[in-house]
Amino acid sequence: FRQCRMPRQWIDVFSGLLSLRWLLIGSAAAVYSQRRVYLASGITYESAFALPQGTGHPILAREGALGDQGALHLRHRQSRRAGQERWHCDRAAAAASLVAGLSIWCLRAGWQESRLRPRSRSSITVLAASAEEAEAGAAPASAKGGRSASAAKPGKRSNKQPFSLQPVRGTRDFYPEDLRQHRWLLGLWREVAANFGFSEYDAPVLENLELYLRKGGEEITEQLYNFTDKGDRPVSLRPEMTPSLARMVLQRARMLPFPLKWYSIPQCWRYEKPGKGRNREHYQWNMDIWGVPGVAAEAELLAAVTAFLSRVGLTAKDVKIRVNSRKIISEVMAKSKVPDDLFNSACVALDKFDKLTREQLVKELQTAGLSEEAVNLLLGQIEAASNASDPSDLEAVLGKDSEALSELSELFRLAEAYGYRDWLVPDLSVVRGLAYYTGIVFEAFDRKGEFRAITGGGRYDKLLETFGGENVPAAGFGFGDAVIVELLASKGLLPEDLGPKVDVVVFTLDEALYADAARIATAVRGSGCSAELLLGAKKKPMAGFKYAEKVNAPHTIMLAPAEWERGEVAIRTIATRTQEVVAEADVLSTLARLRDEM
Repeated sequence: FRQCRMPRQWIDVFSGLLSLRWLLIGSAAAVYSQRRVYLASGITYESAFALPQGTGHPILAREGALGDQGALHLRHRQSRRAGQERWHCDRAAAAASLVAGLSIWCLRAGWQESRLRPRSRSSITVLAASAEEAEAGAAPASAKGGRSASAAKPGKRSNKQPFSLQPVRGTRDFYPEDLRQHRWLLGLWREVAANFGFSEYDAPVLENLELYLRKGGEEITEQLYNFTDKGDRPVSLRPEMTPSLARMVLQRARMLPFPLKWYSIPQCWRYEKPGKGRNREHYQWNMDIWGVPGVAAEAELLAAVTAFLSRVGLTAKDVKIRVNSRKIISEVMAKSKVPDDLFNSACVALDKFDKLTREQLVKELQTAGLSEEAVNLLLGQIEAASNASDPSDLEAVLGKDSEALSELSELFRLAEAYGYRDWLVPDLSVVRGLAYYTGIVFEAFDRKGEFRAITGGGRYDKLLETFGGENVPAAGFGFGDAVIVELLASKGLLPEDLGPKVDVVVFTLDEALYADAARIATAVRGSGCSAELLLGAKKKPMAGFKYAEKVNAPHTIMLAPAEWERGEVAIRTIATRTQEVVAEADVLSTLARLRDEM
């Protein structure tokens, strides 16, 4: 009914007719079943005496042997049985009629209730569209600017417009259990960053649009959430944090104590197609080192990445970190006769190496301006090094005198010293799609290849010159929250004991004692313990005990009228189910003793 959007009056009439139809069918079934009873018995009590002997009726077949009295008794018994069968059939038919009628009534009531619920999880028809807009005839959003002809005005709403209960496509709601898991992940990121001596920073989620408009055909510039604000300024929600960091460093370049080791966990926005491990908004752990020109910075950053992965239970058998260098790609392109001015656009195309077939990749590179000969040479050299497990395996492609290869070898040597060499794999297809990378680049993937990149980063020594400043050597990475959660969930590594935790649950069995319970809860909180006061009085103590188990509270404080008359409360330990009755003045000391005994 909701699909065809029939008027409510039509639905009422139609459902009423359906109910009447089923009642009629039930009645007809009852009459039919009664007729079958008569036919089955072939006799009624009244007509049993009128049947002559020897008629051949099956009920009277034995009358000759039974005599007159026996035959009469037989007729009477069979007539009673027929009546009982008819009564049972009538009752079954009436029950069937009642069930059918009630079913239609329930369906009708369910439809009326569903008018206040969403047809699916994605939409619901509720009040929308203000009366003022309807009277003013608000124009639809223009194709040019995407804005309505007049600003929306508050007022009464009609029930003609659909209103979605789901968050905007590509975004997420964090219910308490989801947010606890989210905070757990962010907490681990902060612990690892602090363990490596990094300082946290932050920046506005809204930045000037020109901060992200760079040359090179980057895909990210096509995924911006950008608009013009009310002051006619072009702005954008940040798609990544590195440009904001560069702006902050450039602003205080002469005052900052280099080298900088900073980290942040911003929320970033990109208008891309949502999918597995991909949202249009996500939180991203960023760690950056400024002022260190050698690969020591990259080695430290990769150590932080592997330290976190180990903290959550992953090993080198689960995740591999593919490492390359933009300098290596530059040497390969030079040997492949790729012009220097096509380097960035070629890197953007090569960033899709694992996402496209070879034919599609050839087309992408040719679209970027590379000749067919250059494309074949470039892909041939990358494919020739696809099975490399150590930088020395790339000498056949780059030569022993390659400066870029020696830099990559130094990184692998440091990784051996750090203890995460098994995580690293050299891979010439890794280039990263952002134009500001200048040296070592890396991306982490699960070894089964079920998910997109877990994290990625590299060196960007020349970023500041794009903003008109002096270059400062820098390296960093971004680690999104979506893919790692998917990966941990697939391996059963997400923690399950993240429920709410409270030290003490305070409750009362008498509404008159609620103010006293509130005073005790305040005292417990003042002592440094978390205390949850159950609002209102509880009828039974078990209600408070069960709630304490639900929130993982080890103790409860119960105010009961009998004990409170003596100035006492009951403190219960949930794990041992033991209870102590103590004076109000001894509550805090008793809780401290019980915590020490745990």
